[in-house]
Amino acid sequence: MGVAAIGPRAAAQAISARSIGILHSASFETSQHYFAAFEAGLAEAGFKRDQNVSLEYRLANNDQDRLSQLASELVQRKIDVIFVGANTPAVLAAKEAAGSIPIVFVMGADPVKTGVVPSLAQPGRNITGITSLAGQLFSKRLQLLHELVPKAKTVAYMVNPANPAFTEAALKTNTELARGLGLHLVIVQARNLVEIEKAFESMGRSKVDALLVGADTAYGALRHPIVELATRYAIPASYPVRDFVEAGGLSSYSTDYIEIYRQCGAYVARVLRGERNLPVQQPTSFKFALNQKSAKMIGLELPPALLASADEVIE
Repeated sequence: MGVAAIGPRAAAQAISARSIGILHSASFETSQHYFAAFEAGLAEAGFKRDQNVSLEYRLANNDQDRLSQLASELVQRKIDVIFVGANTPAVLAAKEAAGSIPIVFVMGADPVKTGVVPSLAQPGRNITGITSLAGQLFSKRLQLLHELVPKAKTVAYMVNPANPAFTEAALKTNTELARGLGLHLVIVQARNLVEIEKAFESMGRSKVDALLVGADTAYGALRHPIVELATRYAIPASYPVRDFVEAGGLSSYSTDYIEIYRQCGAYVARVLRGERNLPVQQPTSFKFALNQKSAKMIGLELPPALLASADEVIE
């Protein structure tokens, strides 16, 4: 039987072609700007989609029960590396399924406290990534929210009980931090839009003074209805990422997630080139964003000092 001849260039491309499995807890529609940044980071490092690297997306659409199955599908595809985000359940699902396949993650929770890695400096040969420190920004976000609404006494903290990052110990610590500012913290649990709507109805009846929305990809995917509900009930709110403020939310304090995903692309490129034992990276800069139009809609006058200190004011 004859064998077709393959030219040197085609052979080189066949050998160098690599595959990346992308496991994500959200949907493509709500996260496509992050995926674009990830692919840009890959391209800057020399790996261009459909040229020398293929991308296999597996998106859970905020159904965390699907994550294990989707992770297993990627492993069966025999991909070279798994990029996973953006919450603890997704990363844990990838870690359980991956075997010897390297993992690069992005997550907001502490990867050590959640059992993803033993340490940031030495996470292990086949796992590394970037933590956005979203879970550790509670104190700063609460302080800024208190300055936004200085007369506030009761603050609701909305968390997703399906996310193991919101542990009982962490919530207890957060409650104590609020008490130190003279605030009463009310924990409000909500997994999906139906529960979020009921949570806002409850907050409206109890007349909470302000709201801090926990860092969770399910909330990020539902940012538009969450912002609309906060406006409807006139509740001043602090959000975990700038996307909420762009969607009409009042305030956010976070790192630059577009930049984090771009850096993840560069990190995946290093893994594809054979690098291992890479430390988990952390952001070094954070931005405070305010939406002046949102403040006017809920009848809130923004303190001049906070306006002056904001990194971005959307009018």
